[in-house]
Amino acid sequence: MAAAAALSPSDAEKLSKLHSSVAGLDQISENEKTGFINLVGRYLSGEAQHVEWSKINTPTDKVVVPYDNLAPTPHDPSETKKLLDKLVVLKLNGGLGTTMGCTGPKSVIEVRNGLTFLDLIVIQIENLNSKYGCSVPLLLMNSFNTHDDTLKIVEKYSNSNIEIHTFNQSQYPRLVIDEFTALPCRGHAGKDGWYPPGHGDVFSSLINSGKLEALLSQGKEYVFIANSDNLGATVDLKILNHLVHNKNEYCMEVTPKTLADVKGGTLISYEGKVQLLEIAQVPDEHVNEFKSIEKFKIFNTNNLWANLKAIKRLVEADALKMEIIPNPKEVDGIKVLQLETAAGAAIRFFDLAIGINVPRSRFLPVKATSDLLLVQSDLYTLADGSVIRNTARANPANPSVELGPEFKKVGNFLSRFKSIPSIIGLDSLKVSGDVWFGANVTLKGKVSITGKPGVKLEISDGAFLENKEINGPDDI
Repeated sequence: MAAAAALSPSDAEKLSKLHSSVAGLDQISENEKTGFINLVGRYLSGEAQHVEWSKINTPTDKVVVPYDNLAPTPHDPSETKKLLDKLVVLKLNGGLGTTMGCTGPKSVIEVRNGLTFLDLIVIQIENLNSKYGCSVPLLLMNSFNTHDDTLKIVEKYSNSNIEIHTFNQSQYPRLVIDEFTALPCRGHAGKDGWYPPGHGDVFSSLINSGKLEALLSQGKEYVFIANSDNLGATVDLKILNHLVHNKNEYCMEVTPKTLADVKGGTLISYEGKVQLLEIAQVPDEHVNEFKSIEKFKIFNTNNLWANLKAIKRLVEADALKMEIIPNPKEVDGIKVLQLETAAGAAIRFFDLAIGINVPRSRFLPVKATSDLLLVQSDLYTLADGSVIRNTARANPANPSVELGPEFKKVGNFLSRFKSIPSIIGLDSLKVSGDVWFGANVTLKGKVSITGKPGVKLEISDGAFLENKEINGPDDI
């Protein structure tokens, strides 16, 4: 229990009691118990990393490399095969689709042409493996929430040319705030008593699951980690080539910030190292400066690349002390705390770590049905499992879309559109109320549609709406 070293006597006693009670939980492994107690110990010692604002520097192009500065990929397919044979793709698959009204893993929501996030990921890697004769495996890091469902789902890919591995991230007990006890020790034996501790846990879970050793024994060197709901996170050969040639142990893909991304973490140079600066670490008086897109021009896409041997070295040395993110929740009226970490924060522990400033197209997350509207529309096409931006749209930014609560769940969203409207010329769309869209509707410019309470508002088949504000049937 080394974590208790810097604790006050009362905190040390708290941790010791927690340690004893957690020791009796047979739902989790010894590794998980140790990981949890270490995390709580670090949290109690208050080792939160405070950033001295005056020491922050903007990273140079050497540290955050512009994508256009990367060397082209090798022309020789056999060289490309050599590169790809070093690679593993890992998708973070622990999230449920609850925000969008779905039960089960978010990655099985249908995104386009009847294909789910997972289908698209599999098609992309199948294409790489066929084209270059390589064997890039796919790893899915599940949480205890998504594990069983994912095992059933991946059965349908058994005939594909990809090795698919699944493993679980850690399962930690939620902490009852006022008593400082583990929620499962108070009789919450179900799923509510537990939580997955954020994707920063990916590094130790790779080792604890035995997957890392197996991959190293196959000659794998790099892992590309990305959220399963980011449709832009495809394997990029230029990035892989750059990392292999420059022996970078870690790379975070960043992209230029727009006003929609002001809360996203950014990369800074700090005391000679590159590190992630999150909004939670920013002193109150500097929050507006952090959110400005003048000083901090880039943000973290959570597309991360890391060297497998470096992960092994750092986890075994217990060196990955990523910033702790306290996440308060309530379960049946009991106030609980989840302590989490983020994988991007690990950047400062790796040697020769860099950022690469990638095109915005590599960041296309689907967090809500408004994002689903964009990717299902004519704004994108599908090629080899990749969702590609339609060149017919002149504006590099996507339209801003705000849909009312009637559209929040995927089922309701789909039933309210006979077909997804054409939005190539759309700047912004706001929809609220009981609104239903016919087939072949075109939206251009700024469109606002507000249904009156209790009145069904139908946009007829073939309607063409340009710079319109609609408050009732008469406005159409």
